[in-house]
Amino acid sequence: MGQVVLSSRAAESTRSAYLAEGNDPLRLQEQMDSVCQEFETQQSTDILDKYAFVPAHPHLLSYVAANFLHGGWLHLIGNMWFLWLAGFILEDNWGRLIYSIFYLVAGAAALRFYAWCAPGSYMPRVGASGAVAALMGAFLVRFPKMKIEMGFYSLIFRYRFKAPAYALLPFWLAAEFLYGSVSGTSSPVAHWAHVGGFLFGMTAAYGIMRSGLEQKASDAIESKIGWSADPDIVRASDALENSKLDEAAAILQKHLKQKPSSADALQILQQVEWRRNDMPAYLEVTAQLCQLHLRAQDVEAAWSDFEAYRNAGGDQLPASVWLDIARLLETQQNFERAVTEYEQLAHVHVQEKQSILALLGAGRIYLRKLSRPEDALRNYKAADASPVPHLDWEANIQAGIKEAERARDNNSWSNAHEVVKFCHRKRPHWRPSSLTA
Repeated sequence: MGQVVLSSRAAESTRSAYLAEGNDPLRLQEQMDSVCQEFETQQSTDILDKYAFVPAHPHLLSYVAANFLHGGWLHLIGNMWFLWLAGFILEDNWGRLIYSIFYLVAGAAALRFYAWCAPGSYMPRVGASGAVAALMGAFLVRFPKMKIEMGFYSLIFRYRFKAPAYALLPFWLAAEFLYGSVSGTSSPVAHWAHVGGFLFGMTAAYGIMRSGLEQKASDAIESKIGWSADPDIVRASDALENSKLDEAAAILQKHLKQKPSSADALQILQQVEWRRNDMPAYLEVTAQLCQLHLRAQDVEAAWSDFEAYRNAGGDQLPASVWLDIARLLETQQNFERAVTEYEQLAHVHVQEKQSILALLGAGRIYLRKLSRPEDALRNYKAADASPVPHLDWEANIQAGIKEAERARDNNSWSNAHEVVKFCHRKRPHWRPSSLTA
């Protein structure tokens, strides 16, 4: 498109020059030279001319750069969506290095295939669809039976179904081949680049699989993310299996002094203390596990630890851990259980700063979620009377007291109003003035 616009400008400049200068050859030549210079200047700064792939005169940079240019947001989003659908599982199997090399080479191969099909075309081509088509071809070779979910949506109906890759992807390839055959090079979509990319992807994926590169990549990935047991953990596990509980406990306690955040060691020690029937030690280890899982944001594991702690009779969880559990309950909208934990925390850890935050949390839930202003006022006043220095929270406490009192008074007025309405319904001739007398 850039070249067409520039050519039109050049023609218009030439025509204007001819009308202005008459038939003077020297003046016309000067004007023509000027127009050509202007054309070359603008051509050198045109993005499509510099980076897009033009089959008639491709250059090395365009084989890579064209894959990162797109004709608009919809073009980009569509390609990135298919890149994610077909690419994530291949990257997991091949690793980043093989996957990245495959993607770049596939994009260049798709453009080269298109150039063979349209050798004289001057239409610039951009987009990652050739490389993405190669990923689809590789996906077909490596995971032919994997189900792909499809959906059709319209104003009238919606239909969704699943089909294996070997049924859907060849159909897509056949459609691209048909479109390419019918439209040739006149279509704005480079169908032959899609066909070439798909075929290259199938061939390259088969070669990667047969050459052993995929297996080596999988082994390397497994070695990085795989779990390797610590010798102390292995010895402690063996001792636990052989019922050598004291030996296992000694190994694990020594290990935890060096690595206090070892979840594996704490989990085994938890089993050891349970089998030794040492409840105080069991509760202490369970509380440590709960704290560790909260830090790791493993909500399910943390809640499981808390339930195990409660079921074993624990009622003095560390204040910071207890507060996080109560907040977790609040975020899950388990408000009744949350206020129970907040109030118990405040009762047990009276001298801890977390007790103030627990009282404020209980007051907030009572007031705003459970509509129990009397209970909210009780917690806010308890926070106000706490022996823990609470200057930082004084404004929040006083604001809570005022809000709770306001809500309580409003409730009292509302209840009185309901009583009057009820009496009117039961005794039509009764007057409220007899009550006030």
